[in-house]
Amino acid sequence: MRQLIEETYRRESRRILATLVRLLGDWDLAEEALQDAFAEALAHWPAQGVPENPRAWLVSAGRFRAIDKLRRRARQAPLPEGYEDLLRAPEEAFARAEELPDDRLRMIFTCCHPALSQEARMALTLREVCGLPTEAIAAAFLSPAATVAQRIVRAKAKIRDAKIPFAIPEGPELAMRMETVLHVVYLVFNEGYHGSNGSDLLRADLTGEAIRLGELLLELAPDPEVKGLLALMLFQDSRRASRLSPEGELVLLEEQDRGLWDRDGIARGQTLLDQAFAEGRIGPYCLQAAIASLHAAARTAAETDWPQIAGLYQVLRRCAPSPVVDLNAAVAEGMAFGPEAGIRRIDALLEKGELAGFALAHSARAAFLERCGRPVEARDAYAKALQHVPADGPQRRFLSRKLDSLQA
Repeated sequence: MRQLIEETYRRESRRILATLVRLLGDWDLAEEALQDAFAEALAHWPAQGVPENPRAWLVSAGRFRAIDKLRRRARQAPLPEGYEDLLRAPEEAFARAEELPDDRLRMIFTCCHPALSQEARMALTLREVCGLPTEAIAAAFLSPAATVAQRIVRAKAKIRDAKIPFAIPEGPELAMRMETVLHVVYLVFNEGYHGSNGSDLLRADLTGEAIRLGELLLELAPDPEVKGLLALMLFQDSRRASRLSPEGELVLLEEQDRGLWDRDGIARGQTLLDQAFAEGRIGPYCLQAAIASLHAAARTAAETDWPQIAGLYQVLRRCAPSPVVDLNAAVAEGMAFGPEAGIRRIDALLEKGELAGFALAHSARAAFLERCGRPVEARDAYAKALQHVPADGPQRRFLSRKLDSLQA
């Protein structure tokens, strides 16, 4: 039972927290309530069995515990403004509120409020929406854990003190915040698709949640970039079943069993992408979705249209420049025009220093060196990549196998 409750926490805790934040109007109180709810589950589920709707049960348990705490505090001293209203709220209002499906989207819009800095928005989202430990977020930002922890605390205090509403904005404010929200939703997807935790390369709960949020955003604002993001996530998620072997080992795109790809997801992604291009306002997500579409259309790895992919990356570099886009463009160029071209481009990027600590830059260079018949240099490059992946998990095992094969 403990294992089941731990799995429920892992799968549902962020959605439950989002609902509790909305119901209680206080982030810290909601986090306490979340912990109390799971403590209640540990105390009662082994004897009473798992409730029919565990999420609703946990939301209700957390809310009751929070209200009890507030009532005890109220007997000692007056509560801050707003809490009395919470205590007086009719039970039916809570019951109705618990049925709303988009609390996580509300949480993302709250985390993306323009009153917060860009760094605070990202850190808060990764912590509260993805549920990542502070240490993992710090590693992703190459910052000390204490700095990131303080950033998150200050962001929540800002939301509380500025009375930033836990709500989805409307009209011009919705459009203003949408770019950041799309970025954050893709961040959630990537955390599920690539996994910063080494032992957890794929998290279908996060990729599925990001796609669900994308569908909700599409209902809110059927903008071409919203369609582009949703299409991109669908194309990438369509490969999920083929990305790991039955033994849990990483399988490269060119070696994947394309018969396992989700053709319904690809078809849905293509429909959205076609609609977005027909509307004519093409942005970074549409371009990335177009690249993913070309991969999805290739029946074999050899049939991949790398010249067109390389061309799309050049457009993307102008539209949304970043070191990672540069790396992907370099890889596409190497695949389209030969490994020597790819090595030259990656070497130039590494010389700039921005990607020196990025494992994929070294492993991509190593793969091109292997193709050129330069095993000693390839081995050195794989060894550098190994220095920048988590201490365990499929990425480390994959690079170790490559290293071993070149040493044999």
